[in-house]
Amino acid sequence: MTQVTPYQSFPNTFKRDLLAGKRLIGCWSSLANAITTEVLGVAGFDWILLDGEHSPNDVGTFIPQLMALKDSPSAPVVRPTSNNEVELKRLLDAGFYNFLVPFVESADEALRAVRGTRYPPQGVRGVSVSQRSNRYGTVPDYFKSINDHICVMVQIESRTGVAAAKAIASVEGVDCIFVGPSDLAAGLGHLGNAGHPDVQKAIAAVFADARACGKPTGILAPVEADARRYMEMGATFVAVGSDLGVFRSATQALHDRYRA
Repeated sequence: MTQVTPYQSFPNTFKRDLLAGKRLIGCWSSLANAITTEVLGVAGFDWILLDGEHSPNDVGTFIPQLMALKDSPSAPVVRPTSNNEVELKRLLDAGFYNFLVPFVESADEALRAVRGTRYPPQGVRGVSVSQRSNRYGTVPDYFKSINDHICVMVQIESRTGVAAAKAIASVEGVDCIFVGPSDLAAGLGHLGNAGHPDVQKAIAAVFADARACGKPTGILAPVEADARRYMEMGATFVAVGSDLGVFRSATQALHDRYRA
């Protein structure tokens, strides 16, 4: 896959591949560090999620990580802290094209996320003539073209979101429905147990609703058996691990090997 960065031309090949139903395997990046993000890029994942919701990231830490990924095959995806137009605007200007918006519970909230990533009249993105995303004003036809190349994926992770999944997936501009299994489990009364039958039933229902609307689905599944099960259920945008999880597991295994 060819990565899309602020210094490359349209189109957004990640969005194209996502909408084409290609299986895109990614990894979560939570350590807020350009070097570890660069190492993830070297591994060759289709995409890397730079997390702003549950990690100590902000625009100042995101930009070095974008720079670290620009020579890799991994498309950067960002998760903002919330569905917030001001934050989305700042991340767009920083150079992100691909967004995973957390905790969306209604079609109106999904539309808000889409509109936050689009310039008027399709949305409410504020205009900065010179910013990193348009290579400081040097990308030809940036303002005419950029709306079509932003990718918006929304997270369903509550009982309310599950009930509204079909309406959310029907929103124009929503490119993918992503299930957050841990929060969904908590919302269904099974905190820490995403494998509970109630949770698995809800995930399957969300996938079915998205499929009925012609939208791809995604999920975070660091356990291999879970990841393969979700892919069999139809998920094509799948995170199979995280930098924090891999680092924690490997360092513990190294310690234990010598302690034993």
